This record gives sequence, C-alpha cells and structure tokens, in this order.
Amino acid sequence: MPNDNESGVKSGPGQDSAQALAEPIRVLLLDDHPENLLLRSTILRKHGYLTETASTVEEAIVLLAEIDIAVLDYHLGAGQFGTDVAAALRQQRPEVPIIILSATLERRFGGVEDMHLLKGYSSIDDLVTALRSFEAKLRGKPVVVDARDFFYSRISMAMGDDVVLEILDGAGNWVYVNESCARLLERPRDWFPGRNMFVEMPELAADWREILRTVARDRETYIDRTYRGLLNLPRRGEEWVWNVLAFPITLHTRDTGVVLTARTLERKSVV
Repeated sequence: MPNDNESGVKSGPGQDSAQALAEPIRVLLLDDHPENLLLRSTILRKHGYLTETASTVEEAIVLLAEIDIAVLDYHLGAGQFGTDVAAALRQQRPEVPIIILSATLERRFGGVEDMHLLKGYSSIDDLVTALRSFEAKLRGKPVVVDARDFFYSRISMAMGDDVVLEILDGAGNWVYVNESCARLLERPRDWFPGRNMFVEMPELAADWREILRTVARDRETYIDRTYRGLLNLPRRGEEWVWNVLAFPITLHTRDTGVVLTARTLERKSVV
C-alpha cells in the first residue's frame, strides 16, 4: 500500500511531514458499534480533528494510509480485534501513534508511543488529552498536557453520574465541574473554571462561603442532608432534599481545595 494518499499527505517514515501536518490531524476511529463511532467522531470534530470511521478490520486497513493517529476498539465481535489493525499499521507506518480502547489492561502489541485507555474508567477528556499529546509530537512541538481534567474526572467517575460535583479552591473559584453540575446550572463545563461561585451566585455566599473556607483551611469534612441553596433553585412546584458532602483535596496547584458533591435524596411536589 503506498504511503502517499491522493491529497498529498506524506506518511513514510523518512519523509518530511511538515506540509501534511499543517492540516488538521486525521484520526481513524474503529468500533463495531455505530453509536460509539458517531459520538466519538462528533466530539473529536468539535475539537478540530478530522475523522475516518470503520466498523471492521477490513474497513480500517483500507484507511491506514490516510490517517495520522489511530483509535482502535480492542474487541470488535465476530472474532475481530483492533490489535489486528494495530499490527498492520505498525508494519506499514510504524510512526503513527495507536490508542487502544478496551475493557481490560491486556496488551498484545508493543511500542513506547502507544496508549491504552480503559473503558468505563477513561473519559472522552482522557482521549482528547491523549490525542493532543500525540498531535504535539507529530507537529514537532513540546508536549504540554494539562492533566487537570484527567485527574479530577477520576473523582467524578468514582462518585457516579447521578452526583453533582464541583471542585473549588478555598475562595470559591471553580476548578472543575462534572457534566451533571453543568447541566443543572445550564452552562457548558468550560464556562466554570476560573469563575467564582459567590460572584456568579451571590445568594450562596451567606451559607457557603465560610463552609468552603473552613473545609479548605482546617481540612475538615462537612455533611448536610437538607437543601440549603447549594445549586440553582429547584423547578417551581418542587421541593428538593439533598445529601451534600464537602471534603478537602490537594489541588493541581498544591493548594488545598474543596470537593463539593450533592445527590438528590427526594423530590416532592409542593401545592
């Protein structure tokens, strides 16, 4: 199979790829579930990547000359495995980074540039972070990875999807929120970091400013099982009862911050 595609993308190990990499990075996505391909493709395109999708080993191998990074599901069903594509790609284009998505940590191929993401424990943020790292290497740029989302998303996954989670510093500045929190507050997740909770929602200051400050300063844990205006007001005609937990955490800055979580215990209709 030739190493130059029709668009002029250079892919041979000894060729200059600077011109090719001036274009958006093209990512191969291999998965036998169409809904997974659609979701990953949509998200990666929002982050500036071009995607080529395949649902079988045969479809993926046809695309190997046209991609810069491969994201391969390990188990495809019907006796097919993403590692078969990885092996073919290693032989044809050993410089192309490979990310394997699987439910186990078993690895059946080598390469120091490869990455293995564990399904159920690795988020889409982890995938984007991995792609950014590989992209920087391909473009000859320093690899600088902001690991905050990677670090804090583990806390969110441990808490569960039904928990509203915010991570703040002792002054109430948001560092991270999960999807449940962003949806409840009707803002995109990237709106929060750097903004101050008490500036954006001054009605919370009376109850929560001192609580956050105390948890961060004294490294205490706070528990409250009643709704106290922690988040936006419930829908009209409803009364919510929350289980709220605030506990200290060492932030990526090495300062002490606060993990603030809330789970709805009960929603009651109010006449």
